[in-house]
Amino acid sequence: MKNKRNPVLLIHGIYDTYAKFNTMKKYLTNLGWSVHCFSLKPNNGNGHLEYLAEQVDDYINNNFYSEQVIDLIGFSMGGLVTRYYLQRLGGVERVQRYINISAPNNGTITAYALPNPGIKQMRPNSKFLEDLNQDVATTLNKINVTVIWTPYDLMILPASSSKIGIGEEIQLPVLIHGQMVRDHKLLKTISDCLSKPLKIS
Repeated sequence: MKNKRNPVLLIHGIYDTYAKFNTMKKYLTNLGWSVHCFSLKPNNGNGHLEYLAEQVDDYINNNFYSEQVIDLIGFSMGGLVTRYYLQRLGGVERVQRYINISAPNNGTITAYALPNPGIKQMRPNSKFLEDLNQDVATTLNKINVTVIWTPYDLMILPASSSKIGIGEEIQLPVLIHGQMVRDHKLLKTISDCLSKPLKIS
């Protein structure tokens, strides 16, 4: 059974590194998944999200053979970076299961706090988000999509901004944004999502 599981790539959020996923990586590895992660650079919003998405594309091309399909998880800013990879860089051809965790899919008002170019792209109604959201259903309907968010999120405001209206939506009562990737309920939910049969297109 283990050899039938896709490798899983984890993409972190702003100000984080791959270490953000230490708990999740250990949890999934113990269950038999091959888990990959790396640090986006820059991780502070000084780089446009498109540039970070190209790093995801490069990592996948350099670490998996061309026929290898994977499962992809994006947290917070990493949720937007992975969406750009999927929707604009052809990632839907490489990814079978996609999990989007507490991402500002419709923007967050906290992004008005700083003028960094990547942070400005996370503001509500930014050109970046308008572009991604205008065809989200048609581009992501080829793969298994799960969106996980918490109504108590104080980083994504409003918290409901994480919803994108496609795939399966799961709401978890996690109190702190950064705790989402370590919460035991979230980890069990992730393993369940990665174990689900693929949708038939």
